[in-house]
Amino acid sequence: MENPGLVVHGQAASFSTALRSLVNNPRYSDVCFVVGQERQEVFAHRCLLACRCNFFQRLLGTETGPGVPSPVVLSTVPTEAFLAVLEFLYANSVTLHRYSVKVGSLPILLGVEGQGKLPSVPSTATPLERRIKPRHHHTVHFRFCPQLCLEFVMKVLDVELVCEALQVAVTFGLGPLQERCIAFIEAHSQEALRTRGFLELSATALLPVLRSDKLCVDEAELVKAARNWARVGAAVLERPVAEVAAPVVRELRLALLAPAELSALEEQNRQEPLIPVEQIVEAWKCHALRRGDAAPGAPCRRRRGTLPRDHHRFLDLRFK
Repeated sequence: MENPGLVVHGQAASFSTALRSLVNNPRYSDVCFVVGQERQEVFAHRCLLACRCNFFQRLLGTETGPGVPSPVVLSTVPTEAFLAVLEFLYANSVTLHRYSVKVGSLPILLGVEGQGKLPSVPSTATPLERRIKPRHHHTVHFRFCPQLCLEFVMKVLDVELVCEALQVAVTFGLGPLQERCIAFIEAHSQEALRTRGFLELSATALLPVLRSDKLCVDEAELVKAARNWARVGAAVLERPVAEVAAPVVRELRLALLAPAELSALEEQNRQEPLIPVEQIVEAWKCHALRRGDAAPGAPCRRRRGTLPRDHHRFLDLRFK
């Protein structure tokens, strides 16, 4: 029987260090990327990228011919995120920092964005969706250790980041990240509703937030936040506030508001339509009949942060 031989392993740490020294090193490099809006040059090595990543194999696999190859322009990719991708491809490990997940970097780090072909963004897209899928003919798809990066992003979630992370999770179907973001927003509702990221959520991403019973915010504040969100969307999309709000406004629990609050909301709604009149009528019907099931279209469940009001004992069926 033939001796299969002995496999001898060198030190992994020194091997990784040596390869890491080649990241963005012009020495021996044979490909140059022009990355980000600042158009920073990043140097790399064609054979290493091609054998480590299918995307780069497709992008760089063709012969360049004689002369100096043209730079590969990745203008929509944040430089910090791209360098993190390269470091992982070279050394099979990377140290991620809080700034690695700044606005625009999340899809890259999670392996869901880059330059390949994506359809143009619909006119109804939010500003954040336009950043995730820019209006360019080419967009790059990196598969950069998404599970490890997903764990990292979930660990560093904060109030400023959580709504952007939720948008990315919803857009690209990242279920665990979406669940983690919703739980974070539930625990820090008032702070999250005041962020720019909240105002830039798509209707699809906002829906699971408004459907939650665990939001630590009163319904009056949630109505204000929804109005601010719709105003921003209306300004960006040049559409009426009520039209922008239509996909989500049904999730507002108007019957939880006291009669005086509901009257004030009704008056404001006349001046700036946000909520369908029939939805307000349903809330009034619950008040008039003192029954939470008086209008099936008027959800009456109290949220975790709902402030108590005298009429709640009539509306909340759990206490009957």
